[in-house]
Amino acid sequence: MNNTSPQEIVLAFNERINNQDLEGLAAMMTEDHTFIDSSNEVHKGKEQMVAGWKDFFESYPDYRNHFTYLETKGDRVYILGHSTCSYKPLHGSAIWTALVVRDRIAEWRVYMDTEYNREVLELPPDQ
Repeated sequence: MNNTSPQEIVLAFNERINNQDLEGLAAMMTEDHTFIDSSNEVHKGKEQMVAGWKDFFESYPDYRNHFTYLETKGDRVYILGHSTCSYKPLHGSAIWTALVVRDRIAEWRVYMDTEYNREVLELPPDQ
């Protein structure tokens, strides 16, 4: 374990998403990594998620995340921002959370950016 902050780990993970770096993503995931999408569908396991990211990148090659706010509470990072993508359902504001365990991403979760979710997650209101 090194002295990298949870926010730095999250930013590095997102950089790998934006660069479609499957090997880099795999190296940053725990073996029991969990991804939860904005419809609350749960995907478990590093192997399944690497395959899932591969398919995602092939389907949406111009997808990128842009973070505007990060806050760390314990080992969880809360993120506000937006995604850009030519596929309209993936384009727009979003909320992410990341659980960092031993300098790896154990959980990556995406939420719809709603007033309710911001309130529940104790994030700043939309300006």
